[in-house]
Amino acid sequence: MIDEIHVKDLALIKEATLAPARGLTVITGETGAGKSALLSAIKLLVGERADASTVRQGANACTVEGRLFREGEAGDGTVAVRRVSSDGRSRVTIDGSLASVSELASTVGARVDLCGQHEHQRLLKQPEHLRLLDAWGGDAISAAKCAYEAAWDEAHRAASELARLEEAQRASSESIEEARFALSRIEEVSPLEGEYEELMAELPLRENAEALAHASLGAHEALSGEGGAIDAVVQASALLESMAGIDARYGESAQALREACFVLEDVSRDARSFSEEAEFDPAELAAVQERVSAFQGLMRAYGPRMEDVFARRDAAHELLAVVDDASEALSQAQSRCEQAEAALKAAADELAQRRREVAPAFAREVCSQMERLEMGSASIEVGFADLPREQWTSAGSDRVELLFRPGSGMQPRPLARIASGGEVSRVMLAIKTVLGTLDSAETLVFDEVDAGVGGATARALAEVLADLAKCRQVIAVTHLPQVAVLANAHFLVEKEEREDGFPESSLRPLEGEERVKEVARMLSGDEESTSLEHARRMLAQAGVV
Repeated sequence: MIDEIHVKDLALIKEATLAPARGLTVITGETGAGKSALLSAIKLLVGERADASTVRQGANACTVEGRLFREGEAGDGTVAVRRVSSDGRSRVTIDGSLASVSELASTVGARVDLCGQHEHQRLLKQPEHLRLLDAWGGDAISAAKCAYEAAWDEAHRAASELARLEEAQRASSESIEEARFALSRIEEVSPLEGEYEELMAELPLRENAEALAHASLGAHEALSGEGGAIDAVVQASALLESMAGIDARYGESAQALREACFVLEDVSRDARSFSEEAEFDPAELAAVQERVSAFQGLMRAYGPRMEDVFARRDAAHELLAVVDDASEALSQAQSRCEQAEAALKAAADELAQRRREVAPAFAREVCSQMERLEMGSASIEVGFADLPREQWTSAGSDRVELLFRPGSGMQPRPLARIASGGEVSRVMLAIKTVLGTLDSAETLVFDEVDAGVGGATARALAEVLADLAKCRQVIAVTHLPQVAVLANAHFLVEKEEREDGFPESSLRPLEGEERVKEVARMLSGDEESTSLEHARRMLAQAGVV
């Protein structure tokens, strides 16, 4: 419920604070005093549209701040701020964090229901009728509704899978043939991961085998052949060793040559081995070149890298697997879809039956409250219409609409078409009273619910509002003293004509004699003794004074 609203620079209001009571709060004042500006502030707070005309003349922006609590909630509740600048831009914060207008509507707007005559009445929207009936039906409907929603989700999943398979089956023959050709061409080569890199390392060795063999054999002969490097090193080492007894350095050099000789012998053996391995084989060279050429052909077609070739192969495999297995998969998907549809049909029939069972009692309860509101023989009933399958929604398979009968002998018609503004307001009040704590909104704001009402109807309307305020916070802009005297809190809107030409509206709570005077004004338009006495008597009967 709303704990407090602070308004600044909105329309005629320079600054005002509204702290509504837990039960019934009324806002009264002369016509044109600025009551509509307070309603505009609440509309901004619940996320409705705003424009630059909302901003008070001469101000840069208007601001509406509100704090809301849930019943039994601890802490500071929810604090929302809506700022509208003179260029029409909105800025929203919720609990100190920036938010969007849609987030404001989903958090605060879901907790406050604006009940005007036409513009803000969800009652005129047919989907709202279904929500109201389901809320009133409670447990009698909720289980069937949950079962239907689960069946709806399953049917949607099954239909989506069937559509996917059908789309795959409808893939063009050109795409299928292209995939088959690509797979055939790639599999004809049968490339292995890393094979191309190995071939590219092997190819230069194959292509230069003769040169490699000639070089390695020549090196072997130069080292180990008659008169080669090894013989020369051995001879040099012997000569130096013969002088080692005279000078030790000769011996060291001879030892170094002997060690060098070991290295030369190793190189000579390796060179001989290289020459044997580098044997030129034209057939093997041609095979490697042909293999590399095949790989490069695949990369030109599906590359530019071998990774791309492998990816194209896998994609073709996947497509052809779906197509080739489509008949079996499609048959299974069709079967699942049919089963899901059968389950959905059963759940839809059960939900529709439950709604039809509770609808008469709901209508009777509302009609009873309408009778309290002195609406004569007017009544409502709940109309049902089965929808074709393609029009089913997650809410059900039938159309539910409230029908209004202005008189006992008249044909019921859709409420939005034939009921007057005042009638719609009182029907909404009747429904809100019937729903009581089942309604999701914690705060109900009534604007002009008493338009065109007087006498016995006014007293009845006041009593119904007071009853509704026992289980919900109710804020009502009213001109009826019968409503005002039953309020737990009474606020007066007054307009002052200022010398600077900018009229200003103010809001203040009324208590004691001030409240008596306002009720007297509402009764007769003045504060004469008779009116004041009548006002005191009405307030006393209401237990206020």
